[in-house]
Amino acid sequence: MNLSINSQLNLYPLTIRQDKKHYIVEDSLSGDFFEMPKICIDAINMINNGESLVSIQQELKLKNPDEDVDLVEFAEQLLDLGLIKEIDGEAIQVTKKNQTPTGFKWISPQVGRLFFNRVTIKLYIAIIFINIFLIVLNPKLLPGYRDIFLFEAMTLNILTYMGISLLFIIIHEFGHILAVRAHNMPAKLEIGHRLLFIVFETDLTTAWKLKPKQRNVLYLAGICFDQLILFSALSLKLLYPENSILTGFLAIVILDLFIKFIYQCCFYMKTDLYYVLENMTGCYNLMENGRDYLSNWIPFMKKDSTTEAFEGEGSVIRIYSLFYILGLLFTFCLFGFYFVPQAFYAYAQTLPELLHPGGNPYFWDAVVFLGQSILMVGLLLYSWIKNRMEA
Repeated sequence: MNLSINSQLNLYPLTIRQDKKHYIVEDSLSGDFFEMPKICIDAINMINNGESLVSIQQELKLKNPDEDVDLVEFAEQLLDLGLIKEIDGEAIQVTKKNQTPTGFKWISPQVGRLFFNRVTIKLYIAIIFINIFLIVLNPKLLPGYRDIFLFEAMTLNILTYMGISLLFIIIHEFGHILAVRAHNMPAKLEIGHRLLFIVFETDLTTAWKLKPKQRNVLYLAGICFDQLILFSALSLKLLYPENSILTGFLAIVILDLFIKFIYQCCFYMKTDLYYVLENMTGCYNLMENGRDYLSNWIPFMKKDSTTEAFEGEGSVIRIYSLFYILGLLFTFCLFGFYFVPQAFYAYAQTLPELLHPGGNPYFWDAVVFLGQSILMVGLLLYSWIKNRMEA
């Protein structure tokens, strides 16, 4: 294969959609998506019309005198992305594995639209503001780190919290899935990790098929369900007296959803709110470009991004860098106000019981609690190793 300025290319089938600033190119065979500026789209259209690279380069230079047009370099990029089928009639061997989700088609699009339509979206927005209003008027609704310790047995406390948290994670992800199905597109549920936590993740790659405004609904769907549950919990806690088993469970619910919302504001990870920020600005590599920018100021942050910022994105990247730092501060606050005190309290209550074996039930409670801790660490290590092997 000899790629030169005189070459003629044959590309794999591509679907091109205009976005806020540039264009989204979908590889129809692999399901991969790429962002490209208009000049690249013009080049692709000319390639599909059968023009040679030399004629395309001459035409684009006339239309874009201020641009550095190099069709050989562009063709090499297309080759690296696996988008070229033939060069001068010679087939390019590329193994394409379709990554497009195929699951949850059994959920009717009508069911998705029942939860996500023009009316319900406005309702979810109103609920978010009502929740803020309730907490501002009733600061006692703010959760404390000891809210998860509802029972004397630590194992029961952890199992209760884990069960409630897992239930809400599944509900959160089904919010995303229902929003995807509302557009009659398939979805996929995966397992991963964020920081020290095992998480479920809905593959929202198919969101690139939609307009930017529609994508926001898919990204925020899980938070909408979270806020609806939080509104119910806050309302019930105001209605029922303190020191009851119900208010104890409600306190756990509020704590879990409060932590999950703060976690969503940690923009140094690709959370749902991060994707909304990307989508609203039209800058789709904010994290990578933001880390590159911060590496100029933070010594331990390596500059290893493989992406490049488009023209005019500098100000957005600088603003995102501030959100990145604030997200780190939010994480330290979560550990300082919740996770560290919870861990200290839990181990302070259980470890002394290991010195009293025999018929003491709290001895076995401590043993099971330590077993749970080891299991969680093992699952976390498995998730880390799995992600590294797939990288």
